[in-house]
Amino acid sequence: MATTPTTAAGTAALTGATPKARHAAALPRHVAAAGRRADSVRCSAVSPAAPTPAPPATPLRPWGPSEPRKGADILVESLERCGVSDLFAYPGGASMEIHQALTRSPTITNHLFRHEQGEAFAASGYARASGRVGVCVATSGPGATNLVSALADALLDSVPMVAITGQVPRRMIGTDAFQETPIVEVTRSITKHNYLVLDVDDIPRVVQEAFFLASSGRPGPVLVDIPKDIQQQMAVPIWDTPMSLPGYIARLPKPPATELLEQVLRLVGESRRPVLYVGGGCAASGEELRRFVELTGIPVTTTLMGLGNFPSDDPLSLRMLGMHGTVYANYAVDKADLLLAFGVRFDDRVTGKIEAFASRSKIVHIDIDPAEIGKNKQPHVSICADVKLALQGMNALLQGSTPKKTFDFGSWHNELDQQKKEFPLGYKTFDEEIQPQYAIQVLDELTKGEAIIATGVGQHQMWAAQYYTYKRPRQWLSSAGLGAMGFGLPAAAGAAVANPGVTVVDIDGDGSFLMNIQELAMIRIENLPVKVLVLNNQHLGMVVQWEDRFYKANRAHTYLGNPENENEIYPDFVTIAKGFNIPAVRVTKKSDVHAAIKKMLETPGPYLLDVIVPHQEHVLPMIPSGGAFKDMILDGDGRTVY
Repeated sequence: MATTPTTAAGTAALTGATPKARHAAALPRHVAAAGRRADSVRCSAVSPAAPTPAPPATPLRPWGPSEPRKGADILVESLERCGVSDLFAYPGGASMEIHQALTRSPTITNHLFRHEQGEAFAASGYARASGRVGVCVATSGPGATNLVSALADALLDSVPMVAITGQVPRRMIGTDAFQETPIVEVTRSITKHNYLVLDVDDIPRVVQEAFFLASSGRPGPVLVDIPKDIQQQMAVPIWDTPMSLPGYIARLPKPPATELLEQVLRLVGESRRPVLYVGGGCAASGEELRRFVELTGIPVTTTLMGLGNFPSDDPLSLRMLGMHGTVYANYAVDKADLLLAFGVRFDDRVTGKIEAFASRSKIVHIDIDPAEIGKNKQPHVSICADVKLALQGMNALLQGSTPKKTFDFGSWHNELDQQKKEFPLGYKTFDEEIQPQYAIQVLDELTKGEAIIATGVGQHQMWAAQYYTYKRPRQWLSSAGLGAMGFGLPAAAGAAVANPGVTVVDIDGDGSFLMNIQELAMIRIENLPVKVLVLNNQHLGMVVQWEDRFYKANRAHTYLGNPENENEIYPDFVTIAKGFNIPAVRVTKKSDVHAAIKKMLETPGPYLLDVIVPHQEHVLPMIPSGGAFKDMILDGDGRTVY
């Protein structure tokens, strides 16, 4: 599983690290300057701060600063020094020492989820909702492999995470020992970086580097694998060991050049139909983005990851673009003469047929990851820099210019307003049948658009993106790039941990919800204010929609209910929730929805509302995969034969 000494030495030469803690570098894209969001670095040797004073000896930690303690205790103290107050860990044989050390920590709380995938998605939800690094811990073998989906999800969505795994003792590595998995190799291509720690003295430096890598540049997940004998070994920690990442630090993007920012503003001044295309890379620069829009008057559309980075109820908001984006957002991009792409990666679900996307536009692409520039769509002007710094620089140029720069896009605004009037988001109603869009609109109304929203993946995810109002960054949590079902409930719980007292709603589908339903236990035990709104259509809804549209409605294992009795709701989420001692109600009539959601929100602690919706409903608009704006579908559902 581990690299040979020759390979380890070679890796050390590349990174500047000692061979003791063998680094498993990811693909070049991920090792390159990393980070759409420039969140504050908690552990950094680039800007030395006053060292954290050693904590006083306590009955749980009777050792003094210069006395030996177990490697697991050094690990936990390293996490404390990086500002960790909450983490998500599930114990096992190879991680027991870490859990024992956690019980001796005066500042770190472990939130015990019931599955390693759940804890890892919770760490992701925690990071997405707070901007801080999410931390999860798992044992070796199956515990470590259960983290894989969440690590891949965090890499694709640029989420800062540190995953710590126990490993079999060093002497057993490579022997196919009980619960041995080469997790460094398994996760090499789905982490930004990873480590196998082979020397207890490396723990403080490795943890510091892991947090710096996860949160700097384009954020992403970092895995640290620690053999059990290293956890048990006694040592005196050396806290002032500097980080050794000269190559990585040298490649971090520099502040954007003023000449390039001036060039962008000249293009804005020359344009008549500009559009801002904003993604998850703007999560840390919402204030600067709003100011830029105030100064320029440019309409804004966001990706699925970008929801909330610009208020969706602002008059200049075009809401989401792409496969299930609004007609007017896709119209604007199709007709634009200038596309300002900030913190985006031109994903296929946004662009569709790449040659037809923004084909009339000059394109300006600003992104912190050089690998994204020109990867899918060649820009006319590219700036590899932190979007926040670029926006600050352009705002300063606009505010300091003499005479003041003014832009008149009034006719463009009028054209787009007309599109909003002609093609609003909408849906058909059928008496007392509950349309899923209606349930989300009621939730939006009753929460005033202030709740943190998490989702699973599928139709409900798209409806939540379309029909809820997102007013601020980090309000929307969803597995966008990977599309991992089962994300919603644990991510909502992680967000609730990061934002004590704030109402968090998991808008879920019955298929996604069932994948991590066991985490009802955690939200009940901790009494978190997590509300679960299940849009239950007894089907794998998005796949059913594609079956209806492209496979003549042939059902290929997409019915999730009981085929022997299709009139009953199966499984019974209300009964299951009550087994976890969580209040739960089922609603089947539209006239009952408002009161039911109101009661859900008013009930302290966790709550489950099972909303029965028709499986024939389709997410619209829809641009078929590989299609263009001209191919957009605006009507129809599963009640129609295609």
